[in-house]
Amino acid sequence: MKTVKQSYYWWNKWTGYSLLILLLVATPLFTIFIKLFDKPGGSWLHIANNLLFGYFQNTIMLLIGVALLTFLLGVSTAWIVSNYEFPGRRYFEWLLILPLGFPGYIMAYTYVGILDYTGPIQVFLRNTFDIQVRGSLIDIMNLPGAIFILSITLFPYVFLITRSSFLQQSKTLQEASFLLGANRFKTFFKVALPMARPAIVAGIALASMEVLNDYGTVKYFGVNTFTTGIFRAWFSMGDASTAIYLAAILMVFVFVILYLESLQRGNRQYASTNGVQKPTARVHPTLAKKLMYSGICLVIFLLSFLFPFLQLLNWVSMTYSKVVNQDFFLLIYRSFGLAAITGLFIVVFSVILLYALRLSPFKWVKNITKVATLGYAIPGAVIAVGVMIPFIALDKWVYSTLFSAKTASLLFSGTLFALVFAYVVRFMAVGYNPVEAGFQKIGIHINEASRLLGVRSTKTLWKIDLPLIKTSLVSGIILVFVDVLKELPLTLILRPFNYQTLATKAFDMATNEMIAESANAALIIILTGIIPIIFLNRLIRKREL
Repeated sequence: MKTVKQSYYWWNKWTGYSLLILLLVATPLFTIFIKLFDKPGGSWLHIANNLLFGYFQNTIMLLIGVALLTFLLGVSTAWIVSNYEFPGRRYFEWLLILPLGFPGYIMAYTYVGILDYTGPIQVFLRNTFDIQVRGSLIDIMNLPGAIFILSITLFPYVFLITRSSFLQQSKTLQEASFLLGANRFKTFFKVALPMARPAIVAGIALASMEVLNDYGTVKYFGVNTFTTGIFRAWFSMGDASTAIYLAAILMVFVFVILYLESLQRGNRQYASTNGVQKPTARVHPTLAKKLMYSGICLVIFLLSFLFPFLQLLNWVSMTYSKVVNQDFFLLIYRSFGLAAITGLFIVVFSVILLYALRLSPFKWVKNITKVATLGYAIPGAVIAVGVMIPFIALDKWVYSTLFSAKTASLLFSGTLFALVFAYVVRFMAVGYNPVEAGFQKIGIHINEASRLLGVRSTKTLWKIDLPLIKTSLVSGIILVFVDVLKELPLTLILRPFNYQTLATKAFDMATNEMIAESANAALIIILTGIIPIIFLNRLIRKREL
């Protein structure tokens, strides 16, 4: 009887912890929702009459353009790599994932440098063929250019998820299609593509979320979107209310995308009727087709990773002696420290949420975890606004109550505490998912056996569960670490005065026409981003085997 009461007490205690985490993580959303009932700021009328339609138009065009291009690039390469044998196939399985390590804003100014008058292409044309081109070879600093840059950066989302879907499809269905007289082209459109539709839409939805979050690319290219509008209202006009209104409209886009993804997925399930899955056998096409498939994958890899990466290396070789100094290593230390601290906080919170879910008798605890991990679907600029406003209010309250001061200093807002807090809200889902997978693997029976032996939940977690899921914990920290290093809009808004990270330093240098010098910080971000890509490829290969 004592054990039952003790377990019930601890269950409620873990539930209380999870409720506290939910309260903290959901603060930005609650803030934006409550502030919507306030009167709009003085700048709202100007933005609504002159800029709002442009924000709508550019944001929708970006979403549509990136969705179409990522679909074309991601699905085609996923189908080729999954179903055909050709030279280099095993390498392209992971080479085509590498663009995920390239933040969009770094890709943007790298391509501007490649196509510029002093870029490698024009230098080659002038020196070899005496071809003179005025200005940039191709003007990409516009909306179509932004669509191209974001697409070649984000198509691996579609490639990864769709390739995994193709690999899990049964060979039996394709054989049935062939027996009914369909060729491979028709089988792809009539069988494979419809079965992979949930995966494709999920990949496009992820890419669309990143498009809504992007600030560096659209800012650098001069494309006005809701994200740039939030920055303009906050920094240029000093109007927090207008920034909140724009953030709320941007959230509508997010919820529409999530709703459409959920609507098309519905309750559809695709499974083998006999429970036996025969893996799809790869086809050995003719030599001409093999070369064509290798050529398609090679061109996409060159455009999406190798060319810009080589350009960065060239810039680093020219500027590292001027840039890499004591201040640069301090920059790396600050960036890595922020990313590591955020990763640790998120993994700890994820363990608490999941343990509450495992031990609590209340079914609604599951909804707590869903809300707590919603931040990854919210653009960084929106979270930054939702964090900054309550922190400013907290500063004012502390100084007016404790110090009886009329003006408040930056005690909470504009500090590293606020920045890490926003990172936790933004990337909770990134660390939560690997930890959840680890708990699912070990099951619930160990916890039940431990409680039957009279061991408290905390001791069971510390002595049994955590050692068993340590790989998942490390994976969660690494994934959060990389995402924090790349995050730009949230960091730009919430960073302390004159405080730089690798992402903000690279962006500031690029916008100040110091593109070559910015490559040093950009290269660190990209090389760090390759680490989780290797883990992703190994995971997919295990499924394939």
